Amino acid sequence: MGNMGNMGGMMKQMQKMQKEMMKAQEELKEKSVEGTAGGGMVTVVMNGHKEVLDVQIKEEVVDPDDIDMLQDLVLAAMNEALKQVDELVNKNMGKFTQGMNIPGLF
Repeated sequence: MGNMGNMGGMMKQMQKMQKEMMKAQEELKEKSVEGTAGGGMVTVVMNGHKEVLDVQIKEEVVDPDDIDMLQDLVLAAMNEALKQVDELVNKNMGKFTQGMNIPGLF
């Protein structure tokens, strides 16, 4: 029957890890990253939960005759910010998933 105590210990470990993971995810909300495009003409600020906090567009890039370029820059800046959020999440959450092969956890 010595095996049951072992299971309980594992459950405690899992619960502790889950708490720490939730805390790490909460902290991601407080962190922010910047994606820029056009050499800083467009800047998108996003938090670790992929919420856009700020979009800055330099006025010299606003050309009524070339809305397409502006849209492309905004898109590029957002995608850059998203990529940075993913890196941030991997860095923050990586310590939990490392060495653990739990399929379907993320």
